[in-house]
Amino acid sequence: MAKKVVATLQTAGKSYTKVIRMVKSPKTGAYTFKENIVHVEQVKNFLAKK
Repeated sequence: MAKKVVATLQTAGKSYTKVIRMVKSPKTGAYTFKENIVHVEQVKNFLAKK
């Protein structure tokens, strides 16, 4: 899976990046990971969301 994502990012352009954010579940308190491929200019907005 990771190889396919990397190949897609390289062919699509250098203006996109894969962002992984850790989010705490309000019910259980466990941490989960949210992954997204976003434009370089929107990385700070994605990380700032709660």
